Amino acid sequence: MPEDRTTAAGGTDAGGAPAAVPAVRVEGLWKRFGEQIAVSGIDLTLPAGRFIGLVGPNGAGKTTTLSMVTGLLRPDQGRVEVAGHDVWRDPVGVKSRIGVLPEGLRLFERLSGRELLAYMGRLRGLPGAEVDKRAAQLLDVLDLAGSQHKLVVDYSTGMRKKIGLAAALLHNPEVLFLDEPFEGVDPVSAQTIRGVLERYTASGATVIFSSHVMELVESLCDWVAVMAAGRIRAQGPLAEVRGDAPSLQSAFLELVGASGRNEHESLDWLGGSSGSGSGAGTGAGGAR
Repeated sequence: MPEDRTTAAGGTDAGGAPAAVPAVRVEGLWKRFGEQIAVSGIDLTLPAGRFIGLVGPNGAGKTTTLSMVTGLLRPDQGRVEVAGHDVWRDPVGVKSRIGVLPEGLRLFERLSGRELLAYMGRLRGLPGAEVDKRAAQLLDVLDLAGSQHKLVVDYSTGMRKKIGLAAALLHNPEVLFLDEPFEGVDPVSAQTIRGVLERYTASGATVIFSSHVMELVESLCDWVAVMAAGRIRAQGPLAEVRGDAPSLQSAFLELVGASGRNEHESLDWLGGSSGSGSGAGTGAGGAR
């Protein structure tokens, strides 16, 4: 893995310094599933060394986009570069530089947590002694040391997320991709994961994670891309995307066209103490 995570070999910026290579560069990316267009010709440039949130409502195309960017799903059209390497022309070069924690993570469940890390590290080509050292440190930091000999099939959701994160970090990747990493995770585990990710980005690495929880993104990220209906609606530093809105949530609702919706007005019967719903309930319940 290259030692310099943030500069390109060759090019220079306006001041003569080495030009920064984006963590991800996407050009004209399309993906269809039958008649459904999941990703609609997006262009996206994500800077290196940042904590980046890819945000959008359910069905926006976030998971599909991350799957194509990480080489898990072939696009119908478009080009993707990660750390300056083309994902489809140089897949080995890209995969050696990235870590991935996908949604619906599949793990080798008949291995213990420690065995899983030992296997993944050696699969990455790391020396056995180095794998064991890093695995022990990750298990300790992620509060999994006491469960390291327990089979992964018996891990809770939060433990699975943490062992998956450990496996993704084991080879010290340049760019870490996380799809809804805090979904279903308890507050203690979430705080642990958050601390590890903040330390990781502080070293100059890049974290790119998808989420639909704006408060979480606003508290963690310094750069945001907003996606809706398969398109990028905005991208840039958090403060720039938020603009004059009081919060990222408000800006997000405006960007995706949801700020003026009043669906609740058609539910005036909900919570009422009378009407057909109440009568039906009495009849079904019978005499008490």
